[in-house]
Amino acid sequence: MELLKKTVEKIGDLHRDKMAEAQERLDNLLKPPGSLGKLENIALQLTGITGNLRNTINKKCIIVMAGDNGIVNEGVTSFPKDVSLLVAETMVSGISGVAVLARHAGAELKVVDLGIDGDIKAEGIINRKIRKSTSSFLNGPAMSREEAIKAIETGIEITESAINEGADLIGTGEVGIGNTSTSSAVLYAFTGADLDTIVGRGAGLTDEALERKKDVIRQGVSFNKPDPSDPVDVLSKVGGFDIAGLTGVYLAAAAARVPVVIDGFISGVAAVAASKLAPGAVNFMFASHISVEPGVVKIGEILGLSPMLDMNMRLGEGTGCALAFNIIEAAVKVMNEMGTFADIGM
Repeated sequence: MELLKKTVEKIGDLHRDKMAEAQERLDNLLKPPGSLGKLENIALQLTGITGNLRNTINKKCIIVMAGDNGIVNEGVTSFPKDVSLLVAETMVSGISGVAVLARHAGAELKVVDLGIDGDIKAEGIINRKIRKSTSSFLNGPAMSREEAIKAIETGIEITESAINEGADLIGTGEVGIGNTSTSSAVLYAFTGADLDTIVGRGAGLTDEALERKKDVIRQGVSFNKPDPSDPVDVLSKVGGFDIAGLTGVYLAAAAARVPVVIDGFISGVAAVAASKLAPGAVNFMFASHISVEPGVVKIGEILGLSPMLDMNMRLGEGTGCALAFNIIEAAVKVMNEMGTFADIGM
């Protein structure tokens, strides 16, 4: 708990004075003011984060948190939990979706086992297993409060390590069958929103299975009664190791003043949890894409962030971050390399 507390206390505000300077430069670049839209917003926010008018991105890293979820035993998913282990292994072997796109973006991939229900033999996976899978939250908590804190603090430690190794742009990803159910439950616990608006089909549920998924989430939240004013309580009662770990990633990035990119629905719910622990953490986040999972709309409302892309994607894993990295780098190029009207004597 001490690491979590210290990290939250380190999160400061954006460099507002430097942002005013950055806005002046953006307005005087060789273009009509605001004509590069979100690229300008990204460049402005980067200045707020780093305090620099001109930024460089030297090393990109996507941190993937992996963990199985006991809620799969309640018939809320179309895939067995064994798939989580296989997907995690394909990441480090380089053939998963995020591995391919991270390689394309020139980004390092860190895969962290927080709770896969099995023994991973593949080299390259960081073993920080808390235990093999969370419990079903239908009639009891998914994990203990201590386990939730350990997962958050593991996310902090992994991120601090990546930053110490030179990462100056972080992406978030996850692996875990059943984690759209845990994410929906966490979002439901925080907001009380209509389940039809925040629960999607995940990996491809039938209509009947989707209704079962909603019922399980409704019953589980009702039974556990997570306290929406206590994010750790919510994560421990109806969350997953991966969501808690990603919560720590956002907090550590914000504390170190390093930009961090949200992938889709699941990593978005972790971003919400981080914002509940430290509202200022949102200033250091970028939203990569709008997932087809319906709950992303509510996440956007809570965080006040607008995604860069609409690609009809729902794979997760951090794939959206890999694509967004290129856009963020483009925003850096605009700020650094475009000329101004003064440069041409106007």
